[in-house]
Order: sequence, then C-alpha cells, then structure tokens
Amino acid sequence: MRAFLAVIVTCSVLGPSVWALTRDEENSVDIYRRFNAGVVNITSRAVSYDFFLNPVPTDSSGSGFILDSQGHILTNYHVVKGAQRLEVSLTDRSKWPAKMVGADPQTDLAVLAIKAPPESLTVMPLGDSSTLQVGQKVLAIGNPFGLEHSLSAGIVSMIRRVVKAGDAEIEDVIQTDAAINRGNSGGPLLDSEGKVIGITTAIFTPSGGNVGVGFAIPINTAKRVVGDLLAQGFVVYPYFGAEAQTVTPIIARALNLPVEYGALVIRVWKGGPAAKAGLVSGTQQVIIGNTIVVMGGDIIVLADGQAITSSEELRRLVRRRLPGDIMKLEIIRQGKRGTIEVRLGERPRDRIPLKE
Repeated sequence: MRAFLAVIVTCSVLGPSVWALTRDEENSVDIYRRFNAGVVNITSRAVSYDFFLNPVPTDSSGSGFILDSQGHILTNYHVVKGAQRLEVSLTDRSKWPAKMVGADPQTDLAVLAIKAPPESLTVMPLGDSSTLQVGQKVLAIGNPFGLEHSLSAGIVSMIRRVVKAGDAEIEDVIQTDAAINRGNSGGPLLDSEGKVIGITTAIFTPSGGNVGVGFAIPINTAKRVVGDLLAQGFVVYPYFGAEAQTVTPIIARALNLPVEYGALVIRVWKGGPAAKAGLVSGTQQVIIGNTIVVMGGDIIVLADGQAITSSEELRRLVRRRLPGDIMKLEIIRQGKRGTIEVRLGERPRDRIPLKE
C-alpha cells in the first residue's frame, strides 16, 4: 500500500516535467494564441427554388482572414460564389454584414469588406511562398463544419507546378498533409513564424473525410491579384486565343515530327489574337497509346527567345504578359521553321455582381 502511494506521489511530482511542451508544441500554441483572432468565419446565403417555385434559402460556411485594419478579408471565391448575403463572424463573437469587393475565379480568390472598428481586427502578416521547401512545417487555422476555430499541423508535401480545377488554373500550389475539413476553405496556411504563406482551398480525399491531400493557393499569387481586386473588383488577364498540347518524344516519334519537345497547337479561336497572327490549328485526331492528339497544327518551340517544352510553359509565359504585349513565337509548320508575332488581347471575363 505504501509503495502504491509512493508511486502516486512520485507521478504527481514528476507530472509537470513529464508533460512539458516540446519546443515545436510551444511554437504551435504561440502561433494559435497570437493569430487565431485574425481568422474569421464566413456565412453565405443563397436562394434557390423548389419544384413549386417556392424560395429555399441555403447557407454555407467557410473561412477567411483579415488583410488590413480597414476590414478587408481574403477568402476563396468558391466560398462566396453566388451568395446573396454575406456575414462575417469574428472571434469576439460579433457578426458583421459583408460586401464583396472583388473576385477572381481564375485564382479562386475573393476580397470581402466589413465595417468593424479597427481595434477589433487582428491583421494577419503575409509571408513569401516562393521560399517554401518540401518538409517545412505548416499550420492551418479555420472553421471546420462552422464550429469554433481549430488548428491543424503538417508539412509541405509538394509544390505542384500547376493545378487545374474548373476555370481556375493555379501555379505553384502548396500540397500539404495538414488536416483540411469542409469549412476550412479560405483560411490561412501559416509557417512557423505565423506568417500566411497560403490560402487553404481544397482537399482530395477518397474517404470523404479529412484524410487525403490538401491544397493551398500560394500567398504570392494572392499578392499579385489583391491590388486589382481592391482597385477595380476584377483582375485583367492576357488572352492568347489558342490551345496547345505538349509534344513528348513518344508523340514526336509517332507523328514523325522534327522536334521532340514543344507545344502543338490543337485549337485556335476565331477572331482571337492567335488567329489574327495566322497561327494554324490541328485538323485530325489520332490516338497514340492512351493519348488523343490533334495533329496538323503549328508547333511552338520558342516564345520571346525562351524554349517551350510543354503547353504548361507556354501558358505560364502568357500569364506573365499584359494585354497589348507582343509575343514573338518561333514555330514549325509542315517541317519548316518560321516566326510570327501575336499581340495579346484581354481575356473575356465573367461579370460578377458585387453585393452591397
């Protein structure tokens, strides 16, 4: 009996030291305490109609974070898409009607605004996503299922060069194993200094839960578009007016092409910049292995002096230009090399109503 009591006393004395936080745990706790208040819950309400044309309001929930002391909030576009009423909840439990300031479906980002007093707003510091490394620790704060804020931790699993989802095609997407639940979309992904390096946007999960692969939009992408969203409500993108397919050595050998790499033009939109410049599209479909290839079009091998080895490289180069810029392309047409110049236009965009 005395031995048993001695064990209890010993455990009670050693308890605090046995359960002391590690340095990594202290870092996570500190970041949550300092920046939790900068994360907001966003409730969006839309109205649909049933078979008898009766209005049926539907609510959905997501996350966002505070950009500045003026009450601007960054979130995902898909969180607020189609909303007829927006409400933002702060950690002090105050609720504020919100308006959409600007939206960009291409990057799945949107900026909202609330009229909360500056002293009630915790502004989130922005980091630099270009310096991220695979294996680096990251933390996600959000409102899963519309509940209280939660924190999940993980690492950067991969930096994906391009991820395409619907109309959005985003570069340098951050892949992470940090748990991302429904309702976390639009919340911040933080580094170990508490700086925002990404905006959590989606999870690929075979099970339907949070076990899977999470994705976040890099903060540098947000930095590039936020200025336009605040100033004019939309982002202007260049328009090339053609679609291309990557040439691989297997495709090159099968089609007896003179090069093993490049961007094969498979479609040119009538009246677009590429069509006006005389770019030729493919005319015939063939199957090579498991790939459908549209053959007969121009092969773009150089753009502004830069080698083009894939269709992704061509799109990336176009995205870094402005409407009105001239791109000088070196092409191969029917085995002969030549050059053409394409003056980029302005990409047509959806008119997104900005609600007061």
